[in-house]
Amino acid sequence: MPSTSIDSRVHGALFSTDEMRALLSDTALVQKWLDVEAALAAAQAELGVIPQDKAEIIERHARAELLDLDAIGRYYRDSITIVPLLKAFKDILPDNAGEFVHYGATSQDILDTGLVLLQKDAYDVILRDMKACLGFALDLAQRHRDTVMAGRTHVVHAIPITFGYKAAIWADELGRNIERLEQMAPRVFVGQLAGAVGTLATLTEQGLAIQERTMQRLGLGVPVVAWHVARDSQAEFMNMLALAAGTLGRINREIFTLQRTEVLELEEPFYMGKVGSSTMPHKRNPQVLENVLSLCRNVRALAPTMLEAMACENERDWSCYLSEWEAIPHACHLLGAALEKSKNILENLIVYPEHMELNLSKQKGLMMSECVMMHLADKLGRFTAHDIVYEGCMQAYEQEVPLKDVLMQMPVVTDSFTEAEVDAMLDPHAYIGLAPQFVDRVLAKYGR
Repeated sequence: MPSTSIDSRVHGALFSTDEMRALLSDTALVQKWLDVEAALAAAQAELGVIPQDKAEIIERHARAELLDLDAIGRYYRDSITIVPLLKAFKDILPDNAGEFVHYGATSQDILDTGLVLLQKDAYDVILRDMKACLGFALDLAQRHRDTVMAGRTHVVHAIPITFGYKAAIWADELGRNIERLEQMAPRVFVGQLAGAVGTLATLTEQGLAIQERTMQRLGLGVPVVAWHVARDSQAEFMNMLALAAGTLGRINREIFTLQRTEVLELEEPFYMGKVGSSTMPHKRNPQVLENVLSLCRNVRALAPTMLEAMACENERDWSCYLSEWEAIPHACHLLGAALEKSKNILENLIVYPEHMELNLSKQKGLMMSECVMMHLADKLGRFTAHDIVYEGCMQAYEQEVPLKDVLMQMPVVTDSFTEAEVDAMLDPHAYIGLAPQFVDRVLAKYGR
């Protein structure tokens, strides 16, 4: 019976996906181990190290469904090596082929390479979904290139931007994460076949050739030297997931903030029948956003575990590897769920341009103080202009009147500008800087 959030039949959908659960299941893991043993046997047979007919038997029987995983699991109460699997596998091999399984390898060779293969499958899904999120963010940027909204700094109104500009920043950050994920692949997806302490002592004569052919069969890079205790590539993998979770968390946090009732410029996808509260029928809660924020937070929290697991001793140290077995699949589950939900949020995001427009005037012109200041600066100097506009803004704040009313009572303003010119300074649509051009640059970068 499931006992973790990942596998829960009740709320498992909040923490993983069916696709990721299948990729990271016990059956999938055991199959990866068997794939490594089969590839090793095939490589050794090609080089005459073991008989060809025995290698073929090993390859034909290297199927997880032929093994009793529960029986293997019982052995792990007292063992953390590959021995339980090897015993079970040997027992199903005819013609004494079991004597040629795991020939010259050590447990960690199989466990590490199997985990890397598992990571690679999860990585492919993560990369695919990151690219989908990038595409949806680019769609938003393109669609809302000129949709003016309030820019906010320190959570309060600053000066105008466009929503397309905001989405373009999301897109480019997603793009950089994709670039980092792709750049790490050659470093991370490297197999392990090095023997007891990494010297290939049991296979010295043909060890390097066996290693190369095994990795070619598995689609992995060939290690220059053993990485039994050099876990930087595993830590890098986790930290790249954490960075991706940081970006997803930030994007979803922005949408979450902009769904506040008082703001309501964005809203997560809604459909009739989606209930937000058991007691308040009116609620349209950002509950999927909250789910994603939690998932991303938990992925980031796993990164320090992997950094700690780098502190291995001597030529092998199981205390480090067990941390990876727990942290890496768990992070993939959580990030996989976060990405699946983020894809839907970005693709079907509800945008309220009319609320963005309404919020532009919420402060009665105060958002345009910089524009007024810079026009005055041309005549009076920047610091003098700042002092004058500051006094006017504070007066408008205190009296709760439009900034224009205060400005039109200031001789220093009316002596220099007509009312029409003041109105032009206070138009937020005319003060979006190069926001649309920045959108165009991001779109061009990604071939739009």
